[in-house]
Amino acid sequence: MTTGNDSNRNMMRYVGLGTQWMVLLLAAAFGGYKLDQKTGWKFPVFVVTLPLLALGISLWQLIKELNRPKK
Repeated sequence: MTTGNDSNRNMMRYVGLGTQWMVLLLAAAFGGYKLDQKTGWKFPVFVVTLPLLALGISLWQLIKELNRPKK
């Protein structure tokens, strides 16, 4: 049986995860935008690829974290 404290801890963990993803994706999009400005290419390659790469890496880390046995 879980206590109220355990459910609050889990809720805060997922709120933190969502915030981390938002900051990560915004940083990747901003970095991609700046790189695209420097290259001058017509198609925004870095704006597309950097957030997708960041999302893929963060999902891989999440899967690793969820598959780890609980202590």
